Amino acid sequence: MFDICAESSRCLLCHNAPCDVFCKHHLQPARAIRAIRFDNKTNASKWLSDACVNCDAPCEKHCIHSDKPIRINEIAKTVISKYSNLPDIDNVDLSVDFCGVRCENPFFLASSAICTNYEMVARAFDQGWGGVVFKTIGLDEIHEVSPRFDAVRNHSGQPFFGFRNMEQISELSADENFGILRRLKQDYPSKIIVASIMGQTDNEWITLAKRAEQSGADIIELNFSCPQMKKSGMGSDVGQNVRLVKKLTEAVKQNVGRPVIAKMTPNITDICKPALASYSGGADGIAAINTIKSVTLSESALVSGKRTISGYSGKAVKPIALRFILDIATDPKTRRAGKDLQISGIGGIETWRDALDFIQLGCRNVQVCTAVMQYGYRIIDDLVLGMKTYMSQKGVKDISELVGSELPSFGKPGDLDRSTKVFPRWDREVCVGCGRCYLACSDAGHQAIVFDEKRTPRLIGANCVGCHLCRLVCPTGAILTSNRM
Repeated sequence: MFDICAESSRCLLCHNAPCDVFCKHHLQPARAIRAIRFDNKTNASKWLSDACVNCDAPCEKHCIHSDKPIRINEIAKTVISKYSNLPDIDNVDLSVDFCGVRCENPFFLASSAICTNYEMVARAFDQGWGGVVFKTIGLDEIHEVSPRFDAVRNHSGQPFFGFRNMEQISELSADENFGILRRLKQDYPSKIIVASIMGQTDNEWITLAKRAEQSGADIIELNFSCPQMKKSGMGSDVGQNVRLVKKLTEAVKQNVGRPVIAKMTPNITDICKPALASYSGGADGIAAINTIKSVTLSESALVSGKRTISGYSGKAVKPIALRFILDIATDPKTRRAGKDLQISGIGGIETWRDALDFIQLGCRNVQVCTAVMQYGYRIIDDLVLGMKTYMSQKGVKDISELVGSELPSFGKPGDLDRSTKVFPRWDREVCVGCGRCYLACSDAGHQAIVFDEKRTPRLIGANCVGCHLCRLVCPTGAILTSNRM
């Protein structure tokens, strides 16, 4: 059985892809493949047509993959035959209020290397991003190291699932940065400009906040969370100090009229404490999370023979970020503040489905960084398209209806049903007899699978506890679930 998702995952996602250039029907096979990669296979036929079915595929012949060409013709045939009925998304509204500011969509660029100058942000806005949290502005002179990035991946050349950075805040002067914000707001009045700031003293925070407001920024973000500042008393040093969080938030709020959000550090035991402190200081919202303090030992990331602790991001941190969002959204004290204290979610967001997870846990806005570093601003197309498609299929017209919709499904461990089981079952047409399920159950489970001489796995129901380790390790997706018993 041909798997379009597996084959599309091999694609290099080229810029100015040769397969598009050499398509004799003037279609966009590369765009269709990108839609599949970013969980939009039901929309992939938008960029293909029936002409692909009997085509001799010059697009495929010009594929520049280092191994073997992507099977574009097979992908196109499958898409045309299975996903030609496009969903109606015209009546779906992605606009949302965040801290009293109307945003055309909830997708923002996170404060980082992806938004450091006018040209970059303008290009992102032109492609459809709803707003930007501009790279953090400070008053100190900043000098960065080289190299400053490292990645964790399965194989060389493959997309990374974890990313480590040693960057600090903007290297540009405050004058330059606020000039950029002013120009952006003038040229893109409908887009949302968030000025991220970081000072050392009360006066510095107040000065930066006032200048951000004067530059036309719609929202001010207080960076209490950067984990790799060269000087102490900045970034996550502040975010771990509840007293300072409240004091500095209060100082800023008393001096500006713009909404203020406080960016939380995950490098703390209880994120709700600084979140509540910022709310007590007058914050209108919380941004969570910044990067997680981490270590990698790659030789390529050495800086003149030295290593250091720095921030970890990417898809690998998403479950951790969601846990912190859930903490903020469900803590009894923060829930009482919930109607006034809004959340901007950050951490491992790559597809619309990732963004949906954050929104369903209570976020009205999401910030994206590492995915843009890998794939470019163009991913906004699939974020918007995927979210609209999901909403259309669910009969949801306003994205605000999804905010916090999954919170009622969460409870404490003691609340979970422990009296019934869901047993695994095999799709024999998909199972290839690799024996991975048997090994996992035998060596890390409950010895509930027999693997016979015909390479056929079989369940021993009396031994099975329904843990589903077998299903998770299956490389072909042959193990499904039965009804709860």
